[in-house]
Amino acid sequence: MSAELEEIHEECGIFGVWGDPDASRLTYFGLHALQHRGQEGAGIVSNDHGHLISHRGLGLLTQVFHDESQIERLKGEAAIGHVRYATAGSSSFDNIQPFTFRFHDGDMSLCHNGNLTNCPSLRRKLENEGAIFRSNSDTEVLMHLIRRSPRSTLLDRLCDALNTVHGGFAYLLLTEHEMIGALDPNGFRPLTLGRMKNGAYVLSSETCALDVVGAERVRDIQPGEIVVVDNDGYRIVQYAPHTQLSICSMEFIYFARPDSDIYGVNVHSARKRMGSRLALESAVEADMVIGVPNSSLSAAAGYAEISGLPNEMGLVKNQYVARTFIQPTQELREQGVRMKLSAVRSVVSGKRVVVIDDSIVRGTTSRHIVQLLKEAGAAEVHMRISSPPLKYPCFYGIDISTTKELIAAKKSVEEIREFIGADSLAFLSLDGLVESIGLQGDAPYGGLCVAYFNGDYPTALDDYEADFLASLPSEDCERLAHFAECNSEYVGNEFHSSIVSHHARRALRVDS
Repeated sequence: MSAELEEIHEECGIFGVWGDPDASRLTYFGLHALQHRGQEGAGIVSNDHGHLISHRGLGLLTQVFHDESQIERLKGEAAIGHVRYATAGSSSFDNIQPFTFRFHDGDMSLCHNGNLTNCPSLRRKLENEGAIFRSNSDTEVLMHLIRRSPRSTLLDRLCDALNTVHGGFAYLLLTEHEMIGALDPNGFRPLTLGRMKNGAYVLSSETCALDVVGAERVRDIQPGEIVVVDNDGYRIVQYAPHTQLSICSMEFIYFARPDSDIYGVNVHSARKRMGSRLALESAVEADMVIGVPNSSLSAAAGYAEISGLPNEMGLVKNQYVARTFIQPTQELREQGVRMKLSAVRSVVSGKRVVVIDDSIVRGTTSRHIVQLLKEAGAAEVHMRISSPPLKYPCFYGIDISTTKELIAAKKSVEEIREFIGADSLAFLSLDGLVESIGLQGDAPYGGLCVAYFNGDYPTALDDYEADFLASLPSEDCERLAHFAECNSEYVGNEFHSSIVSHHARRALRVDS
């Protein structure tokens, strides 16, 4: 199995500019800072006095925009852009965003970060009513809903549409007169508003992209909010009557760049605190700490600091392996980690090594890392994971769609340790994760979505729910139902109602 199959991927990154004569070029640089959020396709749409101009393509941003003329053609003082990793919809040109729509009353472009949990049923309903789709991405559903709303203004129609779709989403829309951003009622995906020195406004998935274009953060878009940017400035509209912050915890663990801030929390600092807490929870006698590059280096620094062990570079990442078009041999494909990671023999030989990684998905990469280090002469390899075990799928925009993909759903910690060949294995506790990230507020789990670790989803799962509940082992179903019944602070969570009902029906079938 290749290393790529072990990795977790987030859906995409979005970036937009309003009020700058070089909007498309700024959008290009903003997307370049967000390239880690998606490498399968990219696109930019500019607004040239009401006429929307688009350029999209498959591949990395530098492959899609490989000629200066492609940026120069995108004229205008406003632009939105998108980098994509496919979780909903296939990896085809038809699904590359932003989508541009030509209407009698004006052009409109749209791009999206996240995943809609009720997309299949909405799409079937729209198709039955005569809607024609040109892609199989869930993003297009929103535009059909906007156009079918009976309300008189675009903003009102958008509010109708946003209250119809469910799941995790951050949207950017570009029209002749405005740029609009919108966030789901749980804020699963980050979205930030910034302002440049010349007064232009910027919307971005992460603050690291604001830094690249020289914009200062104005505010984070909050759950259930719409931000409308036009020539008069910006205004905020609350479209959702009920909101509860549940930002994806994987943003802090893995996805976001360490120089980004999310709801006032720096990602590097949060990861370092995770490593520190991990050292307190699962200390081990060793000679050094090494982090798996790149997203685990911050946690490794925290672990080393608390444990008093030296933080060494025992693994080196080949930053360019994903850029090659030459196919590896079958032997290299089966040992794909060797193309991405190399052990530093002179550092680890004869040493007891603590390896810090951010997560274990299927276990194949961890097994190869342990093998690499032991082949390089490491006397002991102790794996420490700066997140809890991944046991449940995500339905809000991460490509972990089934429990069967996750080793922790099938094996105990000791069984995973045996599978990967480590001398010891420990994960960060759920409380340790929540407290290390340290978001302010009184939302459940400190405002984080932690469903991948404990199965407690903050929303109904809609079209995914029946299959997911049917796949749950009886003991998980019983545990989640008991949790939902005993925790009054979660009253109103539709998923809790579903799990309680499902457990009751399952118990009734067993008794009968």
